[in-house]
Amino acid sequence: MGESSSSSRFKYDVFLSFRGEDTRNKFMSHLHGALKRKKVMTFTDYKLIRGCEISSSLLKAIEESKILVVIFSKNYASSRWCLEELVKILECKEMYGQIVIPIFYEVTPSDVRNQTGAFGDAFAELQLRFQDNPDKLQRWTASLTKIANLSGWTLGSFR
Repeated sequence: MGESSSSSRFKYDVFLSFRGEDTRNKFMSHLHGALKRKKVMTFTDYKLIRGCEISSSLLKAIEESKILVVIFSKNYASSRWCLEELVKILECKEMYGQIVIPIFYEVTPSDVRNQTGAFGDAFAELQLRFQDNPDKLQRWTASLTKIANLSGWTLGSFR
């Protein structure tokens, strides 16, 4: 039952979590293209059915993916959607044992872990918008710290 039941529950090989304005036409598009050429079934927000509720579609795709790749960039933490995805990604890692790979694009693991630098500035703006929801802010902060402690890749800006 083990392998066949777990492999049948996955619709995608890889789920890519990223902040569109920072990486969509840069690193993320190159990574997505390389995965596609290798015939790796990858979910990005390009596959969302227009008109569907974004959050439920994304959360379902996270659950249905074997590998969860989070591309951190300078403005990743300015998006509540990105941070909600991150919380779900770490929940799925714990519940289903999915592989989570953080990629630090033009930010460092320390920036993400401690919410410093440009990454921290973006998160500070979001904190102001959600200051009336300390539980949500605490979940996001804990998730950022937890994922930054995972082994991943740090990349500068290059092709």
